[in-house]
Amino acid sequence: MMDTLNRQLSLMSGDGLHNLPAPMKAYINEKGLKIPLDNSPLQIFVKAKKKINDIFGEIEEYVKDTVEYMHEIEKDENIVNGDQVKETKEFVGKVHSIRDVLCRDHMKVAFFGRTSNGKSTVINAMLRDKILPSGIGHTTNCFLQVEGANTEEPYVVLEGSDDRCAIESVGQLAHALCKEKLSESSLVKIFWPKSRCGLLRDDVVFVDSPGVDVTPNLDEWIDKHCLDADVFVLVANAESTLMVTEKNFFHKVSTKLSKPNIFILNNRWDASASEPEFFDQVRKQHQERALDFLVKELKVCTQKEADERIFFTSAKEVLQTRMHDTKNTPLPVTDGFQTRLFEFQDFEKKFEECISISAVKTKFEQHSQRGKFIANQLRDILEGIYNDSLRLKEEKLKQRKELTDKINYTEQQLMIITQEMKKKIHNMVEDVEHRVSKALNEEIRRLSTLVDEFNLPFHSDSLVLNVYKKELHLHVETGLGSNLRARLSTALALNMEASQREMTERMETLIPDNRRVVNNVVVQRKQPFEILYRLNCDNLCADFHEDLEFRFSWGITTLIQRYAGSGASFLALKTERDDPHRGAVMPTTPTDAMDGRLAFRPSVAIDDWSLLSRLAIMGASSQGTMGCMLVAGFLFKTIGWRVVAVTGAIYSCLYLYERLTWTNKAKERSFKKQYVQHATRKLRMIVDLTSANCSHQVQQELSGTFARLCHLVDEATSEMDKQLRGLEGEVGGLERAGGKAKVLRNKANYLVHELELFEDAYLKLQHR
Repeated sequence: MMDTLNRQLSLMSGDGLHNLPAPMKAYINEKGLKIPLDNSPLQIFVKAKKKINDIFGEIEEYVKDTVEYMHEIEKDENIVNGDQVKETKEFVGKVHSIRDVLCRDHMKVAFFGRTSNGKSTVINAMLRDKILPSGIGHTTNCFLQVEGANTEEPYVVLEGSDDRCAIESVGQLAHALCKEKLSESSLVKIFWPKSRCGLLRDDVVFVDSPGVDVTPNLDEWIDKHCLDADVFVLVANAESTLMVTEKNFFHKVSTKLSKPNIFILNNRWDASASEPEFFDQVRKQHQERALDFLVKELKVCTQKEADERIFFTSAKEVLQTRMHDTKNTPLPVTDGFQTRLFEFQDFEKKFEECISISAVKTKFEQHSQRGKFIANQLRDILEGIYNDSLRLKEEKLKQRKELTDKINYTEQQLMIITQEMKKKIHNMVEDVEHRVSKALNEEIRRLSTLVDEFNLPFHSDSLVLNVYKKELHLHVETGLGSNLRARLSTALALNMEASQREMTERMETLIPDNRRVVNNVVVQRKQPFEILYRLNCDNLCADFHEDLEFRFSWGITTLIQRYAGSGASFLALKTERDDPHRGAVMPTTPTDAMDGRLAFRPSVAIDDWSLLSRLAIMGASSQGTMGCMLVAGFLFKTIGWRVVAVTGAIYSCLYLYERLTWTNKAKERSFKKQYVQHATRKLRMIVDLTSANCSHQVQQELSGTFARLCHLVDEATSEMDKQLRGLEGEVGGLERAGGKAKVLRNKANYLVHELELFEDAYLKLQHR
């Protein structure tokens, strides 16, 4: 007894105070009675609760940001799937539930023992006020939970109700509870103003219970009120010893909870003052029994830990002392009071340290682990999203580069092919122009053969002759066209087909496989290309006027015209140019070669002819009679009349012969000859025009084919440009998705680190 007294009294000395552990220094003032709240071990729980609430506030915000981010990228199934989005959404409810639990978490201490062992008195002494009913007999008939409230007045809430029952004073509390006639397992919550009690400000909740000897229904009590308790205080009666009923209760608790924190408080130790001779023996007996119960029977702590969880005190004395300090009431003092007071204070110190560490561990360790699990799960999901976005980004960048290179290659090749095709088309156009010109000239030289093949009945009547000429125009135009096609079409068609095939093959290399087409689709022609030779002989020979009048081939005018030759023709043309207002021009088409007649205009003025020519002209004019007489006289005088007679007879025979042979057939031959000469001259005038027209057709056909191919290439290029813009958008989206995933992943690492720091700071205190 003296050793214990010396140990407790040393606490009151200055040296003893400085030798206390840091937490103990914080609770004892100069008199050794008051416990400051600022540095209380219970503040560990308060600070830990605030810290973990702050962390989970960040986790909740982080989970919401992650869910929002998931919704943003949900449409891209390549980097996120529906299961990941669903899993992430589930974390919102989980974190919200954890936050709700954390807000309600508090340090809970449950007091158990037999009836009238002083459980309520111990709680009142710790709360420094008479809050719970106490006294002789069975005063607590149900579970009472005392917790702090941010109100000025206390109030009571019954189980299953939210109605507040106001109480006017602490003394009325017992009467209120008894009036309700509650069952033994019912819970009544007493909300006491935090301003009146320091312990309640530190989130400590006290649970008082009926005596464990009142009912055998201990399992219901444990399940309903004890599973979330951080510390159990067994209030025993120091005047007796631990009973089987008390032991059975804690045996049941130890089966439901892993190593519960149990303190054994031997109350009413003030009774030992009346029997000082048995003080040490009784204390030792109670100590050994309690140690065996904690260490050997329950196995909830070690021998050293059990020594610090067994206390001998008098709660009634402590309550009276503390109420005296606040109300200045008389304080009765008995032997050993200071020792029992310091024993109770030591119990409070150990209790506060234990419940703070235990509550932090039991309340927050699981939440911290769940918080790390959530953060790690989200980090893994975001890490996968980040890696997938990087992989997809690299793929898209590679595709973008390939597509950009393909577009540049297509444009360069298109320029090269365009230059080559332009040159090829130009060469082919020139070749076609040359071939058509050559072939047309050859056909013009063979025009007489073509005209001779025309065998429609001929008649010199004007109506019949007009129909004849129209049909002849059509025959010549058709024949020339057929001959030209026969000579050129096959070779030109083969060249055109080869050129178009080459264009198609060259251009198809620039078109994607899904847009490639065969040659006939590219050329878009149902029939092979064919050149149209537009000769239009009807209009070309519209000015043709035939001369079917009979003219003697040995007539004077004909002979003069024949021998005058080109000089006469030149003079005739010169006169015609000098006087454009002369009468209508007669046809100048030569007549049949057999008679040598020419279409001749008798009114042509010739100045330099010989005298004989002039006489001939005079003979052909209105003074022909006089001219003939002069000529006849001149001949008779010169060569004699016999020669003249013979010559005249021969001349007359020739004239008669020609006149008799001037039949319809001769007229047709003369007509065709005149037509051939006229058409030849006209056709030679349009050789260049026709060849140019044919070359233009070829140029249009080849240019059209190449233009259609270029259009297909342009469509393919436009499609690739569209794909390129789409890839750029996808790359930008993946960059944003990857960047945000990286930020959120790093934030997950930060939150895990914060929780690890929290565990180092609060959950590992017991190892320090």
